[in-house]
Amino acid sequence: MSDHDYVVILPSEDEDDEVSAIGVFGVIWSELSGGIGAWGALRPIFTIILSLVPFLFLGQHFNRQHRKGLGWFLIQLPLILSVVLWPIIFIWSIIDAWWVSSGIVAKSQGS
Repeated sequence: MSDHDYVVILPSEDEDDEVSAIGVFGVIWSELSGGIGAWGALRPIFTIILSLVPFLFLGQHFNRQHRKGLGWFLIQLPLILSVVLWPIIFIWSIIDAWWVSSGIVAKSQGS
């Protein structure tokens, strides 16, 4: 035989592991949202919605990148005259706002 003794402790039968509906919902929500909570899951979507407002670059301002939002606002003024270039910067601002917002959520989970 071996020199090691193993001890197994079983819970007594009179202990109640009460499960509530709220506890079950909390576990399910944590699994669905990746453990980042409601705001962490919805922040990138909310940023995209703000970015859809043309000319203001609100997604960048929401992500606290005010210089980038102001810079893109100033860059768009001459681009408004161009039918081709303005939509490119508009679509890129939406993608950038989503990308940065997702990074903010990822950093908050890492710390």
